[in-house]
Amino acid sequence: MKKLDAFEKEIVKAYEEGELKSTSPSKAKLAKFKAAATATFLKEKRVNIRLSAPDLMDIQARALEEGMPYQTLIASVLHKFVSGRFVESPSNLNLCSSRTAQKRAS
Repeated sequence: MKKLDAFEKEIVKAYEEGELKSTSPSKAKLAKFKAAATATFLKEKRVNIRLSAPDLMDIQARALEEGMPYQTLIASVLHKFVSGRFVESPSNLNLCSSRTAQKRAS
């Protein structure tokens, strides 16, 4: 578990001292949240894209590593990128596309 920052420590302390109380959102707020969630995950457009075989193999392997279908991984990566939340994390895999790039360079 990561270390807590000052703000997080303050929240934990307030919780432990009983200063925080759980509340239920109103029906109007619940409806608003539900509509936002539905709109966020609504997939109404189809996109076709051409990828090199090694890149597709790497995407499929990475998706397997993450435990999700590769098309879901692609959609997730694109969504995170366009919303400015994309954070790249290294893979434990030996990627095909990097070997192909190395071959082209030599």
